[in-house]
Amino acid sequence: MTTKHFSITLSIVAVMALSTGCNNIIDNKGNNNNNNNETATVDTNLTALTKYADKALEMYTAAHASSVTLQSKITAFTTNPTETTLNEAKEAWLAARETYSPTEIFRLSNGPIDAEEGYAASWNAPEGQLNAWPLDENMIDYTIDENGNRTSGNIIDTTGSFTPTGTGGTAVNVATLNKEAIASLNENGGDANVATGYHAIEFLLWGQDQDYFSLVRDNVTHGAMVAGQRPLSDYTTDSRASRRKAYLNAAAELIVEDLNKMIAAWNKTDDNYRKALLGTHPVATNNIGRATAFKQIFGGMGVFVKSELANERMAVAVLTPSEEDEHSCFSDNTHRDIVLNYEGFKTIMNIAFKPYLSTAEQNTINTMFTSVDTKVALIDTTAKNTKHFDYQIQENDATRQNVISAKNELRDLGDEMIDVAAAFGITLTSGDVTDSQETNI
Repeated sequence: MTTKHFSITLSIVAVMALSTGCNNIIDNKGNNNNNNNETATVDTNLTALTKYADKALEMYTAAHASSVTLQSKITAFTTNPTETTLNEAKEAWLAARETYSPTEIFRLSNGPIDAEEGYAASWNAPEGQLNAWPLDENMIDYTIDENGNRTSGNIIDTTGSFTPTGTGGTAVNVATLNKEAIASLNENGGDANVATGYHAIEFLLWGQDQDYFSLVRDNVTHGAMVAGQRPLSDYTTDSRASRRKAYLNAAAELIVEDLNKMIAAWNKTDDNYRKALLGTHPVATNNIGRATAFKQIFGGMGVFVKSELANERMAVAVLTPSEEDEHSCFSDNTHRDIVLNYEGFKTIMNIAFKPYLSTAEQNTINTMFTSVDTKVALIDTTAKNTKHFDYQIQENDATRQNVISAKNELRDLGDEMIDVAAAFGITLTSGDVTDSQETNI
């Protein structure tokens, strides 16, 4: 999915719970003490938010380091395109996804990655430029259509002005393919008009994997363990080779820049979003109220695991079934997207918030984690050893029910954020942990 903005409406009950310190006060042992010790509440809640902020910085720093490596490998490939340098660029992309995908848990919480208003929007909400999906690959480069013909009229084969299809698309001069040009084209005319980010690079490296004649037939790349097979000649002898090289380099440059913004937002030295979240920003109006901060975070975590991961990235793909709606469809890396998105959720829960829950609530979450772990691990191991995710979702496949069960339990995990929030004195409803625009399937 493309960037979404999670709108927060803070209940009066929630504000009172944290501002007065007289409801669901959690001490450092995880006990629920119903008293008026405001200092204990503030200290414990600040500790939780500090752990959250520390982990954000750590995770975005790792993602940035991997993006620099990816950029370096893409530079090496475009300078000297061989099968070896192409494979090294692909491996760098896969490694970059290992570090970026867990950071998605920070989405949908009115934070700097995707906030479109307020102080958090100061970092220009780069998520849609980094990770927008699903994309219309036909806008970027050729594909083989349902009749077996090579398509045209895309960014790569246009040497003048290119106007994306869709509502309100505006022309962009693509005579030179640089970061400014592709940034101007990103989501220009519609959410599917993705021109930048990880998935644009993925398509340019792997090429098409899907058979457009049928959403589940495999007459393009042939095989349960075969991803896209873009030929090396696209970067050597093809007449558009130099444009593909320029496109790849521009897209990689933007990813590095966008992740630099996230480090700037979360580092421990600048006057930035981290300070605003912790209530220490020198400009008082930038500081986020403690109750608001928790409501945004808990609501965002719920929406991400329930509506984004379980629904848009799993349910839509498996219940359609549609290879087009799996997350990393060109590289067949969707199994890792699922694992890493889920691990990001687990990491933040285990480090920042679970230690301050009651023993009963911790046990509930641990039980849910254990069950989801098993199902997600099966998706992962099956994709690595037997058949990629696009085969697991086919109607007659024996592993399809495991994908359905996993997405159902992940939705339950999103709903559990209502009880987690309550332990911190925050009132959430089902609507707060569900994207109102999620696909109804």
